Amino acid sequence: MTTYTLAQVAAHNTRKDLWMIIDGKVYDITKFLDDHPGGEEVLVELAGMDGSEAFEEIGHSDDARDLLKNMLVGEVDPAELKSKKPVVPPTKAAVAANKPSSGSWLSWAFGSN
Repeated sequence: MTTYTLAQVAAHNTRKDLWMIIDGKVYDITKFLDDHPGGEEVLVELAGMDGSEAFEEIGHSDDARDLLKNMLVGEVDPAELKSKKPVVPPTKAAVAANKPSSGSWLSWAFGSN
């Protein structure tokens, strides 16, 4: 299995290229954005980051966990997980690229397109 650093995962933080860490595994969820029952916004908010806590808190079904298998691209370097190395926040340009669509609650909170 391919191993990625936290920085490598963090680089995949746009709607067109969205990776997320769940329980130490790295998933490319780009193609799943439109199909996510909870909406794309919750995924975009955690783009390039560790979404383990959010994934577990919502209580995903076994079917949801099975869907992840098809999106698995690798795992996070275990040494980085142990050191809890902070992830570098995205640049302003990356944040602008992830600006939510006008119909989302984030656009209400942060302004429309």
